Amino acid sequence: MNFKMIHENYNVKDLNASLKFYEEALGLKEVRRKESEAFTIVYVKNENSDFELELTHLKDHPEAYDLGECEFHLAFETDDFEKAHKKHEEMGCICFENQQMGIYFIEDPDGYWLEIVPAKEETC
Repeated sequence: MNFKMIHENYNVKDLNASLKFYEEALGLKEVRRKESEAFTIVYVKNENSDFELELTHLKDHPEAYDLGECEFHLAFETDDFEKAHKKHEEMGCICFENQQMGIYFIEDPDGYWLEIVPAKEETC
């Protein structure tokens, strides 16, 4: 039996703000949408991976979500760490840096943390 990760879900307060953030910060674009009277679900991804982020907006939940201690995150690898860091610094969304480990985190409009790591160097 084999399993393949296909998506992660984040519930969001303002779907448009989240879509704008994920496209600007990480290049994730909408690939499909499901709508009902109670909710809208939008899947975003980029061409670098089949993995999708599912953004769910519950229409009768206008307040911010309680993320607890926010001890979870989704990680993104970038092939140009310095350029990504500069972009996120200009956006004002860097919330934590660990220079010793060579990583940093950005925070989306709902408080979810996203780890940014440099691409691993290939060895022979």
